[in-house]
Amino acid sequence: MSDELHQKIQEAIAEPKNLGEMQNADAVGTMGSADCGDMLRMWIKFREEGGKKVIDKASFQTFGCETAIAVASLATQLIQGKTPEEALAMDGAALSAPLGPLPPMKIHCAQLVEGALRQALGGAPAAQPAKSAPMAPTLVDGFGAAAPAKKTIVFKK
Repeated sequence: MSDELHQKIQEAIAEPKNLGEMQNADAVGTMGSADCGDMLRMWIKFREEGGKKVIDKASFQTFGCETAIAVASLATQLIQGKTPEEALAMDGAALSAPLGPLPPMKIHCAQLVEGALRQALGGAPAAQPAKSAPMAPTLVDGFGAAAPAKKTIVFKK
């Protein structure tokens, strides 16, 4: 991870914005990753503006690494004032753009935030723009997976 990226993450987590559960939210999305154990929940409140529904506020809670906290904090600020359609058009790269390019091992953090946002706004992960990287496997995906076949070990004498 570059020093510049590390510095931006440290600044974002020193005073995360919009952290915490939102009472009376209009929408809630939860996403988790079985690969890293991170989990994120995002709350969204709407308002009417010029005859359109726009995002008034967004907040989050996460059990995740510093990068997940930083991306979620920035994303809640980026989506304010956007319509649900405009917010759904943003992929993980757009939501984490203020930090700069994430290293490959941290891209799943941005995908986690994107997934929670999509779930809250009713957009399916499959509806993401074609230029987006595929979503990382989630905890929900793991629940539907078939149990691995049992193996028997036989010792020969």
